Amino acid sequence: MADLRPILLIEDSREDVELTLAALAKCKLANEIVVTRDGAEGLDFLYRRGAHAGRAAGDPAVVLLDLKLPKLDGLEVLERVKKDPMLRHIPVVMLTSSKEERDLVRSYELGVNAFVVKPVEFKAFFAAIEDLGVFWAVLNEPPPGRGRA
Repeated sequence: MADLRPILLIEDSREDVELTLAALAKCKLANEIVVTRDGAEGLDFLYRRGAHAGRAAGDPAVVLLDLKLPKLDGLEVLERVKKDPMLRHIPVVMLTSSKEERDLVRSYELGVNAFVVKPVEFKAFFAAIEDLGVFWAVLNEPPPGRGRA
């Protein structure tokens, strides 16, 4: 049975948001895709505060997190999520155009679940997002007690 919790996309590039949404739609996932445009808004969604204070309880199935973001960058968001006992179980996939080894190393040091370099070529990007969506929203089993809220 598919996990119908939302997928949280924290991405500031309008083009990458559109491509990601199109690729996830092609997978025919029933999950709602929530888009936030900077690290601070992404944390507001996770903590149910600010503009997201009234959202339904429950955590996203996965967070697709860009590295280079306004307000708080992806590494800062990742660090806060993975240090919080209430959030650290949420899978976080760093989805970035950075090929910098230090970004990769730092992401894994902070507890990222996967680090995916965005392919520049359209079809490869589309395929990568489809695979991510199916894996995290359908195939991955969440920890007991943290599942389909």
